[in-house]
Amino acid sequence: MFEGLRFNHWKTSLDDSGIVTLTLDRAHSSVNAISREVLDELGQIVERLAIEKPTGVIIHSAKSNGFAVGADVKEFVEYARQGTVLENIENGQRVFEALARLPCPTVAVVQGACMGGGTELILACRQRIAADDEKTRIGLPEVMLGIHPGWGGSARLPRLIGATEALPVMLTGKALSARKAKALGVVDRLARPDELMAEARALLRHPHARPFAQRATAWATNTWLVRQILAPMVIKQTAAKVRKEHYPAPFALIDVWKRGGSNIQQRLKLEARSVAKLAETSTARNLIRIFFLQERLKGQGSGVDAAIRHVHVVGAGVMGGDIAAWAAFKGFDVTLQDREMKFIQPALDRARTLYEKKLKTPEKVEETSRRLRADVEGAGVAHADLAIEAIFENPEAKEALYATIEPQLSQSNGILASNTSSIPLDELRKGLKAPQHFLGLHFFNPVAQMPLVEVVRHDRLDPAVEKRAMAFCKAIGKLPVAVKGTPGFLVNRILMPYLLEALRLYNEGVPGPVLDKEAKSFGMPMGPIELADTVGLDVCASVGKELAPFLGLELPPGLEEKLEAGKRGKKDGQGLYTWQDGKPQKPQVDPDYTPPPDLQDRMILAMVNEAVACLGDDVVDDADLLDAGVIFGTGFAPFRGGPIQYVRSEGAEKIRQKLETLAKQHGERFLPKNGWEHPALRQQVEFEVAAAE
Repeated sequence: MFEGLRFNHWKTSLDDSGIVTLTLDRAHSSVNAISREVLDELGQIVERLAIEKPTGVIIHSAKSNGFAVGADVKEFVEYARQGTVLENIENGQRVFEALARLPCPTVAVVQGACMGGGTELILACRQRIAADDEKTRIGLPEVMLGIHPGWGGSARLPRLIGATEALPVMLTGKALSARKAKALGVVDRLARPDELMAEARALLRHPHARPFAQRATAWATNTWLVRQILAPMVIKQTAAKVRKEHYPAPFALIDVWKRGGSNIQQRLKLEARSVAKLAETSTARNLIRIFFLQERLKGQGSGVDAAIRHVHVVGAGVMGGDIAAWAAFKGFDVTLQDREMKFIQPALDRARTLYEKKLKTPEKVEETSRRLRADVEGAGVAHADLAIEAIFENPEAKEALYATIEPQLSQSNGILASNTSSIPLDELRKGLKAPQHFLGLHFFNPVAQMPLVEVVRHDRLDPAVEKRAMAFCKAIGKLPVAVKGTPGFLVNRILMPYLLEALRLYNEGVPGPVLDKEAKSFGMPMGPIELADTVGLDVCASVGKELAPFLGLELPPGLEEKLEAGKRGKKDGQGLYTWQDGKPQKPQVDPDYTPPPDLQDRMILAMVNEAVACLGDDVVDDADLLDAGVIFGTGFAPFRGGPIQYVRSEGAEKIRQKLETLAKQHGERFLPKNGWEHPALRQQVEFEVAAAE
């Protein structure tokens, strides 16, 4: 059937019953990213299949790690640079539409990750079968790159499973498990991994008939009238979560669906033009840049054996207990030490709640729980490859603990780490016998949700130990960024001026809800007053005392009084706000209240100024890592690309002048810091980080 045709990325076979199997195996790549070459070869194959008319076609992957990770994002970057996004989107649409129109049954076999363009490929098949396996994930995450599905995803998914189910899948970008995909009708059948191909052949012979109710719902939710009624409701729900001016892609997707009629060619045309327009936005450029930054952080732990099997954590408070729970969840044997069992038990209880939420089945919960053991006596230190200190922020207490722990650790292999959030490591390492095996592993709260870990250096650290620490972070699913061990490291050093300025404004009489609203209008995920309460006013005060002298700042008055009254924020139900059921009860603001015109600048530029100072002080290795650390550590407006990218887009000189104006009006704390002459501030970086190998 395919005589004379040679393919680099597809393998083809024909069996005696006339079934053609197409195996996607992208050459020279560990994953199947769908490139122009992959698509062009598939186009040739489909063209031949349309002529030959086999009994049926099965499409699956030869890669052990999944079906397809989506479109080749590096190629998309090139299309955006060259202005050829529309042409290449239309090419992919033509190939998938030709596949959809084949006159024979087609079945896609999904095992592992199936994302973006991979999902659009399987949607172009008549039926889909997936491995009933927790590794199976099916999704359309394009909104996370500032665009939306472009190879037919928005044209086909709503018609397959109904708009009310399809739109949330595309608007959130969240992946579906195999069973969820089956329940929604995205896949027609589930099978054990070792039975997938046999079941796919059975599905070709006896196609699955979708239930009438499912077909009726899919039709009804896509009629013209329903689209006109439903679209404004979905827009309102989306606008409650993100702003259109910050993240235009979800709103563009809703518009494409609303305007799309029954003709798929018309729907595909709308989809392609919309994606091409979105590709030109700064949001898409910045979110794609962040995607590559994330890949860079993930790659830092690659190719190195962490040589860590047993982790010992000292300090079972919120941070220590949750670090221990997460390490056990990720497969490590963990011992958790504190002074008495009464301090450890709450951490074990929180861990079990986490496992029950994540793991679903009692067997897996029990298996994971057994990996996390209470250890009041600290016997686990002697067997640990990594010991993490997570006690309160007091240098003398930490040094006394190290004097006990270090002699018990393996002298050749053991790593001692501190979860300190602000104390310089050059100070903490002074009494150690083997300072080269000591570093910081600064996690963020809540540990299970926050992706970043600061790997904190000092002047005596062995680079090989740093690499092992990076590999450990990768093994527990975190994003490591190496930082200099100066006060506050990277994230807290940049965050603290923002929080302190917000608290100063609060003391000046600006209502907390106004401050929070201004920060969120800039693009922060949470306002500073709500954030201070969430982190804990005690933590803010502790870190603030450590950093304020170094930063040339002062702690605002009134904080100590709150703490003395037991009002630490969310955890006490009282702080700057009153909290009920984990939510702040924000007071009503006088509708006639007019906020100061420079309110947003005072908060945001305090943070940006410190970010530039960190760049000037070489706290991280380069500007891209700084942006990545601040985005993944604080949630800094992702669509802006990070504080350094924000300076580039706004213009370094313009922001510097704003700071000088603020300094004249509000004090010397706003004077531009060392670093504003750094060459990285003047680079016009958009997609360049995409070239980071």
